[in-house]
Amino acid sequence: MRKIMVGLLVASLVPGIALAAGARQMPIIAQAKTDEGAAPKVIGARLLTVRGTVEAIDKDKQTVTLKGPNRSLTVRVQDPSKLDAIKVGDPVVGKYYEGLMIEVKKPGESMQGTSAQQAVVSSKPGETPAGAVAQQITVTATIVAIDKKAQTATIKGPEGNTVTVKARDPKNLDKVKVGDNVEITYTEALAISLDKTAKK
Repeated sequence: MRKIMVGLLVASLVPGIALAAGARQMPIIAQAKTDEGAAPKVIGARLLTVRGTVEAIDKDKQTVTLKGPNRSLTVRVQDPSKLDAIKVGDPVVGKYYEGLMIEVKKPGESMQGTSAQQAVVSSKPGETPAGAVAQQITVTATIVAIDKKAQTATIKGPEGNTVTVKARDPKNLDKVKVGDNVEITYTEALAISLDKTAKK
């Protein structure tokens, strides 16, 4: 499958799922190839580090606005006591992780559908203010058409939406057939903390 703008693919198959805008625009930089003879599988991951500063603090709303190189982001702080340890101008570091796994399953191996999991964590009292949020979305779709000449496969999501994707490796089209299921697992996580290494 294509060097996947997977946010767009998952969003196309399951309307209403909101993925981070940046996830749809940047390619995944690490990928594993499928073993010869095995069912096609794509695995990819990337980690992006961004530095910025605290632009504003709103103690009533328990939010902190962070200014990065391209835009500002407002985040809610779960523990209001952490706001006392943060000042406007403090340097921050954000780490964004994005992972993708696409695996072909034979009919009956995987039921069609969608599942989503989310997790939120924050630093403990007395620790440097930090927090992380992560989500994982799994969509199981079915291959409904294969066009070897065009090197594409059309998959149908659980709500009836279809998407046609170009095969990264056309040989993989010989290993699948109409009716096979495609399980797409998309994971993203964002961790933000005060950047102690940048503090004077």
